[in-house]
Amino acid sequence: MAGAAAMLVISLATQALAETSPQIVAKVIRVKGLARYSSDNKSWQTVKVGDILNPGTVIQTSDKAIVDVQLGQRDAKAATPISTAAMAYSPEEATANVVRIFESSVLGVDKLTAQQTGADVVEETQLDLRAGKILGNVKKLSAASKYEVKIPNGVAGIRGTVYMISSSGVVDVLAGSVVIAVVGADGTVVTKVVTSWHQYDPMTGVLSEIPPSERGPLIKSYHELGGQGQTPPTTVTHDHTIIHVSPIHGHDHDHDHDHDHDHGGN
Repeated sequence: MAGAAAMLVISLATQALAETSPQIVAKVIRVKGLARYSSDNKSWQTVKVGDILNPGTVIQTSDKAIVDVQLGQRDAKAATPISTAAMAYSPEEATANVVRIFESSVLGVDKLTAQQTGADVVEETQLDLRAGKILGNVKKLSAASKYEVKIPNGVAGIRGTVYMISSSGVVDVLAGSVVIAVVGADGTVVTKVVTSWHQYDPMTGVLSEIPPSERGPLIKSYHELGGQGQTPPTTVTHDHTIIHVSPIHGHDHDHDHDHDHDHGGN
C-alpha cells in the first residue's frame, strides 16, 4: 500500500510538472523572399509568417531570402522591440530567443525543450546550421539552460548574447559571449571564447575585433530582428566611435509584399 501511495505521488508530481512546463516551438515572425521547410526531408512547404515549426523541422532559404524565427512558448507574443540606444543592450532586455536565417542557408531545429524546476525554467535549444549563416538574439538563460548551434565541423555554445555564425565556423559577437569548438582537418579540437565586438575565423585561427566597416550591417540586422520592423538609428556609438548606419527604406512594405506573394518551394 505504501509503495502504491508513493507511485501515485510520483505520478501526480510528474503530471503537474508536465502541465506547468511551457511548450517550446519555433514561430515564423518574418519572411522576405522564398523559403521552405520540411519535417521529413521529403515533402516541403512554403514558409509563411505565423507558421509553427516543431523540433525536427529543417528550414531552407533561397537567394536573397530572409526568415526570422522566434523560439519560445507556443502562445508567446512576438518578440518585443529592444532598446534602440545603440548597443546599450544587455541580454536581460531580450524577452524571447529570435533567429534570423540569411539567404542560401539551411537550418535544422533539432531540439526545443523547457522544464519548470522551482522558480527557474530550464531550456535546451539545439540548432543545426548545415549551410549559410544565422544571427541570433538570445535572452538571459538560467544557469542550467543550454543553447547550442551545431555546424558541420563543430559546435557553438551560446549564453545571453547577440551573435552571428556561419556554417564555416566564423563567429561574430555583438554582446555577451560565445564558446566555439571546431574540429580541424587533422582531428584536433580548437576551442575559443569570443566576446563582445570580436570575431573568430577558424580557417585562419585569428580572434580579432570586428572591423568598423562590418559593424554597420550587423547592427542593422540586429535592430531589424529585435525591433520587428523598426528602422534602426542612423548612428551607433560604441567605445566612443560613431558608426553610421543607413536607414532601411520601405521595410514594412517589403514585409507585406513578400508575405503576400510567397508561393511554391525553392
